[in-house]
Amino acid sequence: MKFAIAVFAPAHSPASRRALRFAEAALAGGHQIARLFFYQDGVHSTSANVVAPQDELDVAAQWRDFVSQHGLDAVVCIAAALRRGVLNAEEAQRYQRPAANLPAPWELSGLGQLHEAAQMADRLVTFGDA
Repeated sequence: MKFAIAVFAPAHSPASRRALRFAEAALAGGHQIARLFFYQDGVHSTSANVVAPQDELDVAAQWRDFVSQHGLDAVVCIAAALRRGVLNAEEAQRYQRPAANLPAPWELSGLGQLHEAAQMADRLVTFGDA
C-alpha cells in the first residue's frame, strides 16, 4: 500500500510522535510513502532550531534522520512555514531575515503538493488537528 502522510502537529506533540511511528511501521511492513506533508504547526517539526529538553525525545531530529535515511519526499507547506518563521535560505533572503532554519532534507512547496500526494497514494493519513 502507498501512503501519503500529513502532519499537522508540532514535534513535541504525541500526534507527531505517532505519525513518525506510523511511518516507520509502514516502511518496515513493506509499504511505500508517497509523500510526507508538514502543515500548520507540523512545520515546526522541520525547523533546525527546535531543541528538545535532555529528558525528552528529540522528535524533530528523528523526523530529519528518518526522512534522510529513507530518501523520502518530505514537503513543508510554504505558507504555514513562513507564517511560523520556518525559512529556507532562499526565503530568508527574499524576506530579508537574518537566518534560515529549514535545512535539507525538507522542501518548501505549496498546498497543492498535499492534494497531489492524496491522488498518488492509496490512503491519506493525517496526524494532529486538521
